Formats: sequence, structure tokens, C-alpha cells
Amino acid sequence: MEEDFDREIKVVVLGNGGVGKTSMIRRFCKGIFTDEYKKTIGVDFLEKAQFVDALQEEVRFMLWDTAGQEEFDAITRTYYRGAGAAVIAFSTTDLDSFKAVPGWKEKIIAECGDIAMCLVQNKVDLIDQAVVSADDVEAMARQLQLKLYRTCVKENINVSEVFGYLAELHNKKLQTGQLSQQPATAAITAPPGSDAYKTAAAEAKAAPQQHQHHPAQHAPKEVREEPEEEQPRPERPREGPMTVDLKPSKVRTKGKKSLKDKLTACSVA
Repeated sequence: MEEDFDREIKVVVLGNGGVGKTSMIRRFCKGIFTDEYKKTIGVDFLEKAQFVDALQEEVRFMLWDTAGQEEFDAITRTYYRGAGAAVIAFSTTDLDSFKAVPGWKEKIIAECGDIAMCLVQNKVDLIDQAVVSADDVEAMARQLQLKLYRTCVKENINVSEVFGYLAELHNKKLQTGQLSQQPATAAITAPPGSDAYKTAAAEAKAAPQQHQHHPAQHAPKEVREEPEEEQPRPERPREGPMTVDLKPSKVRTKGKKSLKDKLTACSVA
């Protein structure tokens, strides 16, 4: 029997190639990690249902892993549509991926508007090889008005927290009228055969058809539909920097200094 979910969110994960987007999604959805790197061709899709404490309900996340290479840009941008949240990721050891962050935000706003977003600095276990300072990262987060998470997919640090936060922010934007519920047809970008595709297709089929008739006409044979007027997007509220505490899912110190201790100098101010 298929489960019913009161809330589902399409999340796109953006960033340059090699920053760990695929690994993050696989860790969150399947609980696995591999050091092997395979370039994502176009897009990939996974989904997971998880209970979100802040909302006190179960949320189904439909996660879209997008290729970071420029040659796939025309393909991947078509999959942004209908997204309610986005992760913008960069790598601690890749300066170009950090410099590309503002451009990724511009792309998602151009396609989806001011949806729920956060900034993720991945591979913080390689902080000794960092090519960008903690101050520069925090300045970027403040400039873009995005909450910053420092993650380590390998050690499963802050991965679930990222998506829990996006679900909470998505809900706040809905409640304050900054977002509207996505139409069912927008969700039919999921791969055929997936639960998300089946749910969206069923909702679209069940949605009542609405037709407008001129009062002076009786049973017209044809009704010309006027294009809907595009509604202006609400202004993005200004938000100050926020603090994120590192919460590793497991503690395996064996008397050695933990990764969390190593990252005390990188906590968000």
C-alpha cells in the first residue's frame, strides 16, 4: 500500500563538479558513502521520506542531483522548475567551486524565484588542505543571505541537518506567502516509475478542469484561453548570519581528537 505524504519537497542540489553533490544525496537517502568519483551526466534522482522534528511530520524529499559541468547547463536547468528548495554546495579544497557560488544562486532564482536555499561547504574533514578561509566563507554566506552548513559526507556530519533546515525554511516561506504550493504538473519532472512521478500524475489527472465562458454566449463550441498573467515575485527578506552547530551522527574517537574539535575554528559566527 502506497503511503500518503502531507508534504513533499523537490530539492535541487547545485554546485561545480566534484564538490560531493552525488555523495551527499546518496548519504542522505541510502546511508552509504564511497570515495569513488563518477561524473554525473545530466541529472540523477533519488527520494527519501524523513520525519522532520521542526515540523513534527514526515516529509518526502525528491532530490535532484545536477551535473556541475557547464556543458550540461542547458539540460540541467530544465529540471530546476517546480523546485521548492535548493542546496548550493562547494568544496573546501576547490577555490573555483567557491567562486562559482553566486552564479549558482542566480541560476536557481532565475528559474524558481526565492525558494528555500542554504550554502554547504563540503569536505571539511580536509580543512588542513583548505584553499579558502573561514572568514571568506562566512562573508559569502552573509552576502548571499544564506545559512551556512559545513558538512563532511564521509563522516556523515550535518548532512541530515541540511535537509531538515530546508524543509523548515520551505514551510516558513509557505506560511508567510513567499511561496505558493507548486502545481501538480510541475512535479511530473520525476523519472517515470518513481513514487514522485506516480503521485504527481495521479494528482494532475484528478485536478478539476476549469473553463471560462462569456456570459453572452451559450454553449460555445470553442473557448479561447488567455495566457495567465505572471505574478511578480515577492522581495527576498533580509536575513542575518546564523550559527550552525556540528552534530556528527557517530562518535568514533578512540582517544584521538575528533573532527568536530578540529573544526572549532570554522564554526559560523
